[in-house]
Amino acid sequence: MTAQERRASMSLASIYGLRMLGLFLILPVFAVYAEHLPLGHNKTLVGLALGIYGLTQALLQIPLGAASDRFGRKPVMMAGLAVFALGSFVAGASANLYLIIGGRALQGAGAISAAISAMVADATREENRTKAMAMVGMTIGLAFVLSLVAGPALYDAISVPGMFILTGVLALVAIGVIRWVVPDVPMVTHSEELEGHWAAAVFTAPLLKLDFSIFALNFLQLSMFVVVPVALVKYAGIPLLHHWMIYLPVSVLAFMLAIPGIIWAEKHGHMKGVFVGAVALLLLTMLGFAAGYRDVYMLIGSLFLFFVAFNLMEALLPSLVSRTAPPSRKGLALGIYTTGQSLGLFAGGAVGGLLAQHGSARAVFLAAAAIAALWLLVALTIQPPPKRNKAAAA
Repeated sequence: MTAQERRASMSLASIYGLRMLGLFLILPVFAVYAEHLPLGHNKTLVGLALGIYGLTQALLQIPLGAASDRFGRKPVMMAGLAVFALGSFVAGASANLYLIIGGRALQGAGAISAAISAMVADATREENRTKAMAMVGMTIGLAFVLSLVAGPALYDAISVPGMFILTGVLALVAIGVIRWVVPDVPMVTHSEELEGHWAAAVFTAPLLKLDFSIFALNFLQLSMFVVVPVALVKYAGIPLLHHWMIYLPVSVLAFMLAIPGIIWAEKHGHMKGVFVGAVALLLLTMLGFAAGYRDVYMLIGSLFLFFVAFNLMEALLPSLVSRTAPPSRKGLALGIYTTGQSLGLFAGGAVGGLLAQHGSARAVFLAAAAIAALWLLVALTIQPPPKRNKAAAA
């Protein structure tokens, strides 16, 4: 990669990571914290608070992704981060579950994932795009891991309201990174003549399969965290403050295993095999949770397998989308992709909360397993996109 490609990829990945860290920090603690709020024992509302930002993101990812194609990536990203910060401060000032849900919804309205991913694609050549997207994906994975480790400690130090305030501050820092650190790169000019109608360009079978994939991945992630933190306390006997002792070694080891898998898949042309294998692993993980979430060893083993597959997918999926989408429609295509991501987060939180409230933790994991089984059938039909020539990728 050139110096500019590295600078752009690393700085944009850091912005994505800061934003996702703010969203993920409450995952390992909120279900336990909410029990001390009015209506906090209503798992439906708890799941809604965890996943509502996904719904507002879903409503705005496509328009903001398209806006970034027409008005520029940086203005859209900075405006979105400002809205995200405002939502964080609203949630941080609230001790009422409904107001927290409102703040989380406002956080999601800062829907800039598509604009960030599109700018990464703008800034890199075809042969380096997987590496750049892997940086973004792995940063998301790192943010997820860091949130699991730091979340309980921050909860003990500043509680959930303080975590929301910290999230808002991180968003403001990210605005500064966009303004002064991220390099300006040329953006592909919109071209109706070359690529036809926008709908025909982005609503294709290969892209829709990838959109469903990110929906399924995030459904699994949010639904399991409606119940996993409570299970660690209730069945494994691990106090919330000590959850990092489980998350840290499990997630770091999983991360170390995922990196060679990504490199091997790209270098030797085995993207599909690794992709299908990761989906199958997620299915086994959800079945493992369903069968043994009351057993400490099954619970921790299933967490480890989840982290391995999650890290693989977070690196592979955005790269596949950016390489499959038409060059002048990357922002829109990634907007639709991140809409799928957002809907998965919302559906996972909402469905997980409903099933936990009116059914059981096992029902949550079995629903996730059903989604994973459907995803596996879809994954078997996915083909990695052919490499474009350098002229087309420029």
